[in-house]
Amino acid sequence: MSFNLPILPPTSPTSQRNRDSRNYFTNSYSPPASTEAINGPVRQRTKELAPISDRLIVGVDFGTTFSGVAAVYTGTPDDVEIIKTWPGGNGITSDKVPTELSYAAIPPNAPPGTAPAVKWGFQFRPEESRIRCVKLFLDRSQKLPFYVNPKETATQLKNNRKTVVDAVSDYLTQIYKHTMDTLTRRYGESFMASTKVDFVLTCPAVWSDAAKNATLQAAERAGMGAQSQIQMISEPEAAAVYTLKAIQPNHLKIGDNFIVCDGGGGTVDLIAYKIVSLGPIKVEESAVGTGGLCGSAFLNYRFEEHVKNRLGANRFEEVKTKKGKSWQMALKYFEEFVKRNFNEDEHQEINVPFPGLPDDEEIGLDCGFLMMTAAQVKDIFDPVVKEVCDLVQGQVDNLRAKGQTVSGIILVGGFGQSDYLYRTLKKHFTSTAAPPPYTPTPTQQSTLAAALGSNSIEVMQPVYAWTAVVRGAVLRGLEGNMVISRKARMHYGTSYATVYDEEKHSVTERYWSPLWERWMVSDRMQWHIAKGETISPQNPIAFHYTRNFRPGQSLVVTDDLIACEADEPPKSYTRDLIKVCTLTTDLSAVPRSLFTRLTTTKGVEFDNLDFTLEMIVDSAGLGFELKVDGVRYGRVDAEFY
Repeated sequence: MSFNLPILPPTSPTSQRNRDSRNYFTNSYSPPASTEAINGPVRQRTKELAPISDRLIVGVDFGTTFSGVAAVYTGTPDDVEIIKTWPGGNGITSDKVPTELSYAAIPPNAPPGTAPAVKWGFQFRPEESRIRCVKLFLDRSQKLPFYVNPKETATQLKNNRKTVVDAVSDYLTQIYKHTMDTLTRRYGESFMASTKVDFVLTCPAVWSDAAKNATLQAAERAGMGAQSQIQMISEPEAAAVYTLKAIQPNHLKIGDNFIVCDGGGGTVDLIAYKIVSLGPIKVEESAVGTGGLCGSAFLNYRFEEHVKNRLGANRFEEVKTKKGKSWQMALKYFEEFVKRNFNEDEHQEINVPFPGLPDDEEIGLDCGFLMMTAAQVKDIFDPVVKEVCDLVQGQVDNLRAKGQTVSGIILVGGFGQSDYLYRTLKKHFTSTAAPPPYTPTPTQQSTLAAALGSNSIEVMQPVYAWTAVVRGAVLRGLEGNMVISRKARMHYGTSYATVYDEEKHSVTERYWSPLWERWMVSDRMQWHIAKGETISPQNPIAFHYTRNFRPGQSLVVTDDLIACEADEPPKSYTRDLIKVCTLTTDLSAVPRSLFTRLTTTKGVEFDNLDFTLEMIVDSAGLGFELKVDGVRYGRVDAEFY
């Protein structure tokens, strides 16, 4: 059973009517003259973007299970501060805070419009109900892990009259308030009042464009700035930015490929990069990012199943309900010690605390501890770790198929701290890695591969692996783009109308254009970006259009940005294509002198305008601008589906 949680409030009736009237995609459709583009969109190259200015930078790693914050002032770029104290933490420091929240009931005598109080992070008692993993519901295209109950989450949101973006915004609001309070204590009120604060937000690499935009909306509502001002960076890219600096010096050389494996609580994301420069360090994506639901939270649930099998279902449920603190202590021990430090060579026996449980020799309960053998712990780890290995192997195979050599695998994230995961990957890729491709010039081979032996791929686990993403987000804001190009995860294009050609088009598709005075066909696809193509924010993609306007007609035009996941995209629109967003462009700011007045043979006058929509593809988002004859006339509003 599937449940469609509300991401955003329902579209207004007016907006919906406008959208319904733009039914571009049926054979019987006869588009108004303003949607006709005789020659179709044309791809163009544009100038570089302006450099990023100095500021106080705050990185926010909004995670599935835990979230983190880091900050740095450009005047002291080496002083990156990780927020470690949190409300409800009782003085205990932590690099991250649980991504959990709940809403208090509004008192009956509260004034109208009173917002419910929000409890979040460490402020819960173990037995209290709360909304967990709300981040996952931002992207409907992603599969949910088995332990996330969409019906329960939907009920919690409905009872509090909240959408998914509302809940994410409420959580990020708490993050924002606590961050600003912490920074004010650190720098002082005068400094904060006079210093610009910019936010860099992270998101999964495999998310849809709509999910990235929804995250930006939530961050904007939380107070982190306008959507156009908030920078976004994918989580593995942020990890790569930090890690490349943290592991210096090393043997990585220009031309080497390495894979960043960002293991979080719910998901594991991977992206491969090739080093193109060392001074300063610059890299480019060398393979399209991949990911899977095999984060460390799955270990928790496998541990829970193990304990349930040992104690018996009835007894286990009794422990969870009547001795909740005992179960929470056991889970905390597994989370903080076993998951991070387990090593089957060193830990032949692990004793998990279960205070208050009576001795039971038959199942291994003694003096308030449940004894687990290394084999039992290994059985919990192996299926999840194998999924991670398979994901990494897929990236390695992808690169080798292109004749590339993989020199390193870098583990980051909470799961990336796992000693067992590190040792397993190290063993796997030392024994199975193929030698680098043959080249007649030995000096062209990877220095790192040569140093380690031709059958090895180096596995690296940098310090501060858990905070690598948020540290990288701060560095991105501080130093700008280290990643100079990326790989497109889908084909991107737009539909347009063009002149009917009996050799190319069916006669049933044509319609008569009274302005162009010729037969036309609509729903032709122009693919501006190919799947797997190298793209860069320094080279925006420009779409050229021709639009016609009768006297008095509105100068607001709309176009749908469309994506295709297939390897070969179709030449015309089909229903299995993905509508990414609707672009609304207001041309009223364009000087009338730039419009061309045309007249039909029947004496009907109309204005024609050539204009360009520029799409900027960044690490974790899309941006659009309007240009006419190379002059910028404003932003383009994008309404994501």
